Amino acid sequence: MRKMFGNSFSNWTLVVLSVIAAWFVDFSEAHKLSKRKASDVACVENGKYYRNPDVSKKNCFTYYFCLGGTVFEYSCSGGLMFDIKQQICNFEDQVKNCNVNAETTSPRPRLNTLEPICPPEQLACNGGQCIDKAKFCDGNDDCGDYSDEVVCGFSEDPNLAPACNRTECVIPDCFCSAGGATPPVIKDVTTIPQMVLLTFDGAVNVQNYELYQSIFSANRTNKNGCPIRGTFFVSHEYTNYQFVEKIWKDGHEIASNSITHRQPEKWWSNATKDDYIAEFEGERSILSQFANVPMSEVKGLRVPFLKPGWNAQYNMMSETGFLYDSSLVAPPSTPPLWPYTLDYRMPHKCIGYEQKCPSRSHPGIWEIVMNQHKTKSGYWCSMIDNCPEEGNVDRMYEFFQDNFKRYYESNRAPFGLYFHTIWFDTDSHVKAFQRFFDDLLAMPDVWVVTNWQLIEWMRNPTPLSQISQFKPWMCNDPNDIRKQVDPACQIPNYCHLSSAEVLGDRYMATCNTCPSQFPYIKNPSGSDV
Repeated sequence: MRKMFGNSFSNWTLVVLSVIAAWFVDFSEAHKLSKRKASDVACVENGKYYRNPDVSKKNCFTYYFCLGGTVFEYSCSGGLMFDIKQQICNFEDQVKNCNVNAETTSPRPRLNTLEPICPPEQLACNGGQCIDKAKFCDGNDDCGDYSDEVVCGFSEDPNLAPACNRTECVIPDCFCSAGGATPPVIKDVTTIPQMVLLTFDGAVNVQNYELYQSIFSANRTNKNGCPIRGTFFVSHEYTNYQFVEKIWKDGHEIASNSITHRQPEKWWSNATKDDYIAEFEGERSILSQFANVPMSEVKGLRVPFLKPGWNAQYNMMSETGFLYDSSLVAPPSTPPLWPYTLDYRMPHKCIGYEQKCPSRSHPGIWEIVMNQHKTKSGYWCSMIDNCPEEGNVDRMYEFFQDNFKRYYESNRAPFGLYFHTIWFDTDSHVKAFQRFFDDLLAMPDVWVVTNWQLIEWMRNPTPLSQISQFKPWMCNDPNDIRKQVDPACQIPNYCHLSSAEVLGDRYMATCNTCPSQFPYIKNPSGSDV
């Protein structure tokens, strides 16, 4: 166990948890994505994955990518098959093209013709049949040849959301601005509390729980005397749900980071609405059943690898009651951008290779956009652990300070620090962060809040002079649901489980009764099926 800022565990607890950690690590190492150079496979250099052109050697779970004449081989894991059309690994009963070697160019709709083919509010498929305009670019093959899902770029979607209309878009349920950098309502930015967001992505387990306890130690408080809190985007694999329950009952926000966190990264861009429901609503259900976090308390999500799922993802959010996303990365910007709702077109470019940002209107869904950080060398990065190494404690501290000033001295947009905890494995990182973070907390107008507390402020902008009495940021509300439930258990059940959906055994800690099977896609309750 690393010692970050202190040690809060008993020796007995460390022994037990170390055994569990060893189980997790052994399994994780055994299931990394298979990738190798394949000199015996012909190159099909079309910018997409394909199957082996040699029919005698082809199967449905192995696929290839050719780059610069070099062929790389990949394999789907866990009994999944590769879908040539969607370019993702999926369940066998969902893959209908195992006999197809490579994706062909999809036919295009007939949108620009000399004479209209269809009546108003309908558009023509490639074959000439007319379907409702609203069915174009919704993630479903309504034409039967995918031609309704081809011309769907951010500026091409026939159902493209309109540009911001500040007259129609008013808080608390709608917020937008032309460039994205305008704060809500308050004109004097010096009266805006400088909000700082600490978020952590991935599994919660013995490898990082002590770190979290140390960062959010009891002596670190906001100006109203309440402990500082963070947001945890939890993924299912290797998560200890006793720890998640403790974190939530300590006042932190729990959000969904999917069940599988699967690869390849592109899967998330091409996943369907039903895929997103299975992954994110499924993880919300698991958090409820095994960490005792009410589903209504899991309000937000972040897509793995920051690969948003186009309109399908946001349609899922509207249907299932997720209130915000925090997966979209903003372009390098000074001043930085404020969060916004997706009632109107997002106010910035879609950043990232083959990213699929939402193009349609998704009323009431908030986007806590991830502003990028600028390194001393001029490189821009979103997740702190993706930023180039600064070399020593002083340079790392200056990196934090320089970026914080871009917010504090301009428009006071929320300053986000987004982590995977592997970043804290470097001693100089820990020292620089600790020094910077304690300097922030000493400032009279800086508040460390959760993502949902930020949105609560966006819905009701409150100046610094009144912020100590802002109810959503207080910690003594007798109606807080956390105060109405029992504390998390001290000794959890350690469940040794298997599942038809995954290879090998799994281990899961929970304060509740162990399920019959490992909770997973299609079976988040872990019941006998």
